[in-house]
Amino acid sequence: MNHSSSEPDAETAEPLRYLSKDEVAAIESELLKDYRFGRQQLIEIWGHACAVAVTKAFPLGSLNKKQPTVLVVCGPNQNGSIGLVCARHLRIFEYEPTIFYPKRSTESLHQDFIVQCEKMDIPFLSYLPTEVQLINDAYNLVIDAILGPDADHTDVKEPYANILVTLKQIKIPMASVDVPSGWDMDEANTDGINPEVLISLTAPKKCAARFSGKHFLAGRFLPYDIQKKYELNLPEFPGTDCLIEL
Repeated sequence: MNHSSSEPDAETAEPLRYLSKDEVAAIESELLKDYRFGRQQLIEIWGHACAVAVTKAFPLGSLNKKQPTVLVVCGPNQNGSIGLVCARHLRIFEYEPTIFYPKRSTESLHQDFIVQCEKMDIPFLSYLPTEVQLINDAYNLVIDAILGPDADHTDVKEPYANILVTLKQIKIPMASVDVPSGWDMDEANTDGINPEVLISLTAPKKCAARFSGKHFLAGRFLPYDIQKKYELNLPEFPGTDCLIEL
């Protein structure tokens, strides 16, 4: 299939680009303003891709407990809403998500995603157990959708600082959305959590260069002109997949 002349040529692919915080903000701004993507549309694309990544990293049949239970921990901003969409799609994919969303956004856009999850009968926790063994026993895995590129990972406020302390101690696998919570986006530090899986959205962030686990990229939706302008050098995605394992 032929695309426009601005499509990257796979045969002359350069190394994948890892983006700074400023570059991420610039690309998102262009998508919203110049390309007329809606914020809700982007969150839906990203959340669906995260759920697909989870199904690839943790297939239903591979989970060792009787029920495929997933704890989705959502932050107050955009990453939290991506987590909500991820939970909704996981429910459609026959996983059993539970959401912990301690500081809900007052924005109607984010509240819409809450209602969608409630209508899917996805339970919301009123508190996160501080006894780590309770989490290990109740769930197969945790999704960290707490702090995204728009957050300050070096000065984590409550209640998220205590939540990260708890998540650092769990024994079950964890997948982080876009940026592992507690990592500096431009230069990874060791204060944050250490997930087994990272799902990079749009393009990998600079901190992901230091990530050693299973790494997925969900950037196929990006217009070719943006890919070219920022020299993203995205890999060739397989078949009709919305993401690729790097």
